[in-house]
Amino acid sequence: MSGRMSRSKSLGVALSLILAAGSTHAADFSDPTWPCIQRKVPSLSVGLMWTHPLPETPEADPDLKREIDRLAAKLALRRLEVEELRPDIEKFATRHDGAPDMLGHVLQRVFTTLSTRRARVISGIEEFSLSQIALSERIDTARAEMGTLMNSDSPDFDRVDALEEQLDWDQVIYTDRQSTITYLCETPTLIEKRLYSLAQILQQQINEPG
Repeated sequence: MSGRMSRSKSLGVALSLILAAGSTHAADFSDPTWPCIQRKVPSLSVGLMWTHPLPETPEADPDLKREIDRLAAKLALRRLEVEELRPDIEKFATRHDGAPDMLGHVLQRVFTTLSTRRARVISGIEEFSLSQIALSERIDTARAEMGTLMNSDSPDFDRVDALEEQLDWDQVIYTDRQSTITYLCETPTLIEKRLYSLAQILQQQINEPG
C-alpha cells in the first residue's frame, strides 16, 4: 500500500509540473496558424503519463476487450467530470486485482481517443486562424479600394456602396468568429488536463507488489 501511495504521489507531482509548464510558457505568435496565448503542443506522449510499462499486445479475450472499450469510452466523455468517474475506475481495478497491464490498456484506449480528438481541435484552430487572416486581408483590401475610389475625381459610388456593404458583413463575421477564439484555444489544454487526471486516478489503482 505504501508503495502505491509513494508512486502515486510522485506521479502527481510530475503531472502538476508538466501542466504548469504548459500553461505558463509564453505564446509564440510567429506561427500564423496559432492565434492562442497557450503554447502549441501538437502531440502528447502517453509515456509521460504512466510510470509502468504499457501493454504491447492487445487483449486476447473479447469479453475483456469489450469491458475495456466501454470503460475507456465513458472516461473519454468530456461532459462527465473526472471525479465522477473514479468509482468506475475503482470497480474495474478491483475486478482485475489492480493489474498494471489491465489499467494500462484502459489508459491506452482513452489516450488514443482523446489525443485524436485533441489533434482534430488543433487542426481546426489552424484552419480557423488562416481563414481569419484571409478575411482580415480582404477587409484591408476593400478599405484600400474604397479610399482610392473616394479620392478619385469621379468616384464610382455604386462600387463604393458595394464595398461598404461587403465591409460591414466581413467585419461582423470577423468579430463574431474572434469571440470564439478563447473557447477554441482552451480546448486542447482541457483535453490534456483530463488525460493527465485520468492517468493519475488509474495509476492510483495499481496494486504495487510489497
